[in-house]
Amino acid sequence: MLFIAIAIKLDSSGPVLFTQIRAGKNGKPFTIYKFRTMIENAEEKGSGYFVEKNDDRITRVGAFLRRFSLDEFPQLINVLKGDMSLVGPRPTLMYQVKEYDDYQWRRLEVKPGITGWAQVNGRNKLTWPEKIEHDVWYVDNRSLWLDIKIIFKTFIVIFTEKIYADKSFEESNKKGDQK
Repeated sequence: MLFIAIAIKLDSSGPVLFTQIRAGKNGKPFTIYKFRTMIENAEEKGSGYFVEKNDDRITRVGAFLRRFSLDEFPQLINVLKGDMSLVGPRPTLMYQVKEYDDYQWRRLEVKPGITGWAQVNGRNKLTWPEKIEHDVWYVDNRSLWLDIKIIFKTFIVIFTEKIYADKSFEESNKKGDQK
């Protein structure tokens, strides 16, 4: 983690860590920690919270960190603090939770995770409704064995799959992924 922090500082100006308020279990807000992979104040530029494959706001080091999900390492602090789990639905932005219906709210019945069922079954290639389906399926079927399977499959996905869909899929999915 020290090597990553040094690489981030050498690559671009700004803090090493990116922090943001996210929705935890039962919608309770918490501060998430990630290694910064984009230029400072990136959410105020370009596509806002939506990130595309060749987004010019992503730094050189950030592209590498994202490819191998190394930017997620600081979330181990969130796990130790009790805000997150290793496995669960990915934590969402607070403004998105305000728009949830009862079905979507079900993904907040458990602590958010560093990895989850949606991440190992499509990651950013999934539409927002598909991610919700996977997250609710996880909530209904969670078990120690399923968590072990997801953790194992996470490593396979990180090293074998692209994290972004192709451009035509991204364009058709852009509105859904902003949620």
